[in-house]
Amino acid sequence: MSAQPEHLPVLYLSHGAPPLADDATWTRELAAWSAELPRPKAVLMVSAHWEEAPLTIGATETKPLVYDFWGFAQRYYWVRYPAPGAPELAARLRSLLPEAHEEPGRGLDHGAYVPLVEMYPQADIPVLQISMPTLDPARLLALGRRLAPLREEGVLIIGSGFFTHNLRGLDMHRRADHVPPNWSAEFDDWGTGALENADVDALLDFQHKAPAASIAHPRTEHFAPLFVSLGASLNGPAPRSVIEGYWYGLAKRSWQFD
Repeated sequence: MSAQPEHLPVLYLSHGAPPLADDATWTRELAAWSAELPRPKAVLMVSAHWEEAPLTIGATETKPLVYDFWGFAQRYYWVRYPAPGAPELAARLRSLLPEAHEEPGRGLDHGAYVPLVEMYPQADIPVLQISMPTLDPARLLALGRRLAPLREEGVLIIGSGFFTHNLRGLDMHRRADHVPPNWSAEFDDWGTGALENADVDALLDFQHKAPAASIAHPRTEHFAPLFVSLGASLNGPAPRSVIEGYWYGLAKRSWQFD
């Protein structure tokens, strides 16, 4: 008889841009993180880079990656990540989310594959991606709660965004780990405190409660996946900050919800 799947944590990670692959510290952090996790039966990705309503399930078989970025060196468009499809997980999602649509031709976008290349470089774990049907924190929290049963079925749920994300504030002339701008540090500190204190109400109202919220997130799609992860882990222990620090001024803080 096969063993029962292990109860899996939920992750929220800052996924970076394609040049994350050149950051030895960050890639090492992601690899070390995945090495500490139970091996998942499948991975369910919720990326900042796919907004579509109603909620949509991506390809259930291996498809070409979505290179949804511009102006980078050609080598970043040569990256491949041929992870197996996850038709069984898609079927399970349809039972949990009967309103979901399907987009059979959509491959993984860079919010999904960039971190997975570092965490599971063998590309031997089935991966499925779903869209964010809204940016409303409360609705995303509710979505996460509906996905929570997957944790007992060997599925690793990953919300992939960026803890602060203002590309106009990205300073490629500063060292990646240099002292960050005040707006990024202040938001990072506030968000860390709110998560560690399980202040869900404040997090849901972060646009009004957090310092420099409109600068840290001029548009909120990179913070939004956090609410899916949070919803899938409500009533659990306080989350653990696994990766911290800054990447050209942006907070790359990433969380594990056990």
